[in-house]
Amino acid sequence: MGRWEPDARGRLAKAALELYGERGYEQTTVAEIAKRAGLTERTFFRHYADKREVLFAGAVELENLFVAAVTDAPGSEAPLGVVARGLYAAAEMFTGRREFACRRQAVIMGNAELRERELIKLASLSAALADTLRRRGVAGSTASLAAEAGVAVFKIAFERWIAAGEERTLAELTRESLDELRAVTSGG
Repeated sequence: MGRWEPDARGRLAKAALELYGERGYEQTTVAEIAKRAGLTERTFFRHYADKREVLFAGAVELENLFVAAVTDAPGSEAPLGVVARGLYAAAEMFTGRREFACRRQAVIMGNAELRERELIKLASLSAALADTLRRRGVAGSTASLAAEAGVAVFKIAFERWIAAGEERTLAELTRESLDELRAVTSGG
């Protein structure tokens, strides 16, 4: 294998995205990913449960970031304002990661199994946000509605952000999507 190099996890993710883009997700094996990264399959499995998890490894970090921002928001803030704090925290997490996000999303959109996994991730995020809002004293259905609206705003802003030619930041697109949601709900 040669001399030890740092950031095995990052190298594996980079190699996986390259191979998924070149050969397709289904046609790429863990052995090929490990080889491209200059690592062993055993090392791959120390970092990822399977080749799909390379694409979804940040889901827990994203969920924890959202939940922490909602938890730490002032108690007097309205539910959607609290969720907006989570959205802006998430936008910060993606700073400097646009190229990776675009490549990742292209792989996901090209595979039905991965699209399903992405929807599960978003549903889990919504459930965690709703639970956190309920712990803050927000009524059950209101908490669920605010959480689902927040996830919808995140999804729309993210899709805009990774679109070809887009130059605005995820935070700017999040703010714009929140403004659009507020306009829709106010009848304006």
